Amino acid sequence: IPPYLKRDSNDQDKTRYQTVYAHFNGSVAAPTAGLHFTPQVIRKLSEKNIRIDSVTLHVGSGTFVPVKSETIGEHPMHAEYVIINRSVVSDILKVTRENLTVVGTTSLRSLESLFWIGQKLLDNPDSDPNSLTVDQWQPYGTRKAPDVKESLSAILRFLEKNQLDQIQFHTRLIIVPGYSFKLVSRLITNFHQPSSTLLLLVSAFVGERWKEIYQYALDHDFRFLSYGDSSLLEISTLNHG
Repeated sequence: IPPYLKRDSNDQDKTRYQTVYAHFNGSVAAPTAGLHFTPQVIRKLSEKNIRIDSVTLHVGSGTFVPVKSETIGEHPMHAEYVIINRSVVSDILKVTRENLTVVGTTSLRSLESLFWIGQKLLDNPDSDPNSLTVDQWQPYGTRKAPDVKESLSAILRFLEKNQLDQIQFHTRLIIVPGYSFKLVSRLITNFHQPSSTLLLLVSAFVGERWKEIYQYALDHDFRFLSYGDSSLLEISTLNHG
């Protein structure tokens, strides 16, 4: 369990601190927004013809490291390993971003990183499939980014060329105010602790409204962090890519 809970794990945590859809070992933490999804909730979503796709993100312990530097630029972002099936890339291409909702900041970071992998493959389609990475500040340069179709299509061509069913990469992407979101417009997430990269991501996503949202949560005794309450956030119109 996360260190900010300030207690030892117990037997109940073995089931409570785990999503019902987890499959692979490798992550040091559960995506806490996913803890709200029970088999019954997933079944009801399916009955409403809401498609659910999964990504694999091996969250590292660096996700709990607070931002202690004087400036965001001095904070070293941890690297995490992402695996996304070809079918997921194809599904994203078929929908508008307004119809795409991600569960958890980890899923959001994975999908946004996927876009920037596509940019790298447009530049170098002969890249080594085992050495793909997204750098911490890659999206923040002055260079014009490709559109979503160009980026994801480059990934599909790369997978076809290398006879692969999955794209695998490491990402050190940090999402901070000023980031231009490419794939995601809705986010389900818990309420995060101060001085965290996750709160930076939320502030980048909803803009200055994050203060109003978090004040509302405080005023109404919402629970924060891993076993806390959830929220559905929509992207600020200023942050569309």
